[in-house]
Order: sequence, then structure tokens, then C-alpha cells
Amino acid sequence: MAMDPRLLGYLNRALGHEMAAVQQYMAQSKLCDLWGMAEYCSHFRQDVIEELGHVESLMGALLKLGVTPHATQLPPVRLGRTLEEMIEIDRVLEVEAVRLYEEAAAYCTRVRDFAHHALFAQILRDELQHLDELDTMGAALHEKERSYG
Repeated sequence: MAMDPRLLGYLNRALGHEMAAVQQYMAQSKLCDLWGMAEYCSHFRQDVIEELGHVESLMGALLKLGVTPHATQLPPVRLGRTLEEMIEIDRVLEVEAVRLYEEAAAYCTRVRDFAHHALFAQILRDELQHLDELDTMGAALHEKERSYG
């Protein structure tokens, strides 16, 4: 069976994206810990766990195809100077993920690769949920600011 280079591209791009997200959320968790924001520290740690689950799934898919996983070109971590900035930065990261997984799932549908479509569709659902959580957190922070202002 011939290896589909486009599928491999999507899997490796997704792996890189998820590894970058792990790195970013871990750094943000540590920063919130330093700021004494235990609730948000815990939130970002949970994000790390969820993103590591995606990493595991993507690595498994690559290994099943006989391909060594690699995510060597990770973008730099973007922390933000405030919690609000962090949430906005993370929102951009999640929107990029949603676009990637929508495109990858659509491609798999076109080539009738239902197993990889299911993988990308599941991660897409998780990323959409994460995007909703970020929007809720951002709205709560804005509401809190208005009530103090």
C-alpha cells in the first residue's frame, strides 16, 4: 500500500501543533502558579493533559503507518502579560487547530480514509470544546472587570 504524503503531512502538522500547545499551556500553568492564580494554574494543567492525549493518538496513528513521529519545528511559547492576554493567545492557537482538523478531516473524507477521518474529527470536537471554554473564561474575565470598574 502506497503511503499518502498528504495524510502524513496532516498527521505531522497536527502532532507539531499539539506539542506546541502542550509547551504553551505548561508554561502558562507555571506562570499562573507564580502569580498565585491556583484556579487558572489548574485549568492550564488540565489543558496540557488533554493535548497530551491528542499527541498520543497522533503518534499512534503515525506508528501504525510505519512512520516515526517527529515534531521538530515548534513555534515559540507565547505567554501573555496578563490572564486576559493568555486567553486571547490561546484562542488564536485553538482557532488554528480547528482549521487544521477541519481541513484534515475533509481530506480524509474525500479519499475515503475513514479511520483517520475519525481521529481528526474527534480531536476537532475536543478543540471546539476547548475554544468554547476559552470564550467562556474570557467573557467571565470581562464581566469581572466591568463589575470592578
